[in-house]
Amino acid sequence: MGIFAKALAIGVAALLSGAVTAFAQGAPVPEASVAPASSVADPNAQTYILGPSDVIEVSVLSHPDFTTHGRIDEDGTIRLPFIGSTPAANRTSLQLVTEIAKTLETQGYFSKPIVKVDVVSYASRYVTVLGNFRTPGLIPVDKAYRLSEIVARVGGVSEAGADYVILTPKQGEGRRISIRSLATGDNNDDPYVHPGDKIFSPPIELFYVSGQIKTPGVFPMLPDITFRMAISRGGGLTDAGSDKSLTVTRGGKKLKHVDLDAKVAPGDVIVIGERLF
Repeated sequence: MGIFAKALAIGVAALLSGAVTAFAQGAPVPEASVAPASSVADPNAQTYILGPSDVIEVSVLSHPDFTTHGRIDEDGTIRLPFIGSTPAANRTSLQLVTEIAKTLETQGYFSKPIVKVDVVSYASRYVTVLGNFRTPGLIPVDKAYRLSEIVARVGGVSEAGADYVILTPKQGEGRRISIRSLATGDNNDDPYVHPGDKIFSPPIELFYVSGQIKTPGVFPMLPDITFRMAISRGGGLTDAGSDKSLTVTRGGKKLKHVDLDAKVAPGDVIVIGERLF
């Protein structure tokens, strides 16, 4: 081995040794040096704020009798060997590592313990995603996520979903936000979500076209679609059709004096009549 290679190997070994020593003493070190195995799948595990009902595993290197796999109680504590009930809520796993290591050393159980905290199950901080998403469910929010990021994490809206979602905060009114604005709008159209929020994808909204039109049928709503556009969506008028004979039934009632440039409403039934000769 050449002189340069030897120097490089010594330097790497010293760096790794320093990281392990810092971890044992509970001092801040780079995340890559202390990240638990669970963070491979979720790189934000170290920033997640622990809370009641979260399941964590606490261990001390070379002391398997200390390893504890348990749920944080409603009072925010977890029982650990030797030191008993220990506050765990409202801390990141890294903060909890530091506190546990300090307690174990202060009380004389271990000298410079290397403590590890893995988040096994996220349960205290989540948003509820319901409706016509591809994989709806409870989504942990381990950092500040925008609505578009949560929608992406559940695979987006399915074919049966409308072109908008409804975001309802834990306290407050629901807000309707279009999928298009999430993709192309600025941050004002893509708000942050918070624990306890609900995101709902309603079923796709439809309108109906029949009568003297080339391809009658059921069509999904589009933003700002007009009756003139609806006729085009149905392939246009037949030779016998007339847009002056168009009738619209909305909510069980027939509309009067339909303007072709007026907007179609979800559930509208549009009938194209025959032209008068």
